[in-house]
Amino acid sequence: MNLKDKIAEYPNFPKKGILFRDFSPILKDPSALSFVADEFSKYFHPKNIDLFAGVESRGFILASVLASRYSKGMIMIRKAGKLPGKTTKFSYTIEYGKDTIEIQKDIIKEKQRILICDDLLATGGTAKASAKLIEKVGGIISGFAFLIELTELNGIKGISKYDCKSLVKY
Repeated sequence: MNLKDKIAEYPNFPKKGILFRDFSPILKDPSALSFVADEFSKYFHPKNIDLFAGVESRGFILASVLASRYSKGMIMIRKAGKLPGKTTKFSYTIEYGKDTIEIQKDIIKEKQRILICDDLLATGGTAKASAKLIEKVGGIISGFAFLIELTELNGIKGISKYDCKSLVKY
């Protein structure tokens, strides 16, 4: 299956000059969604993963699909202030300032192996911060699963020490 045929493109969204690649059409097609899970299942072995982490917000969907396929749990990496209870935070620099992500405190046990999932790898800032957050609480990064990678932005560079798989590259 050619997933590029299923990805919608929206020019000038969310702002002028950006071409937004939207994987929503994959979600409404059960065969495409199953294909995505199958492709990641070929690449990442279940014995190397204890939990799937979804990066807000589109990564939640991919992590949930894969967690279900692998019969594993799923956790959320969210922007600051979005999770209830005690959290662990990690702040990082983005293109024009700072951002903070967090997970619920004690949701990851020491040395649990985490596969981080997101819909898109662009500059890699959030991906790298997500890895640092998980490592900060004692987790081990099993790798990264992305539906889409924008290769000219070279986001892979910041996470190249990890096992990374992108199903569609532009």
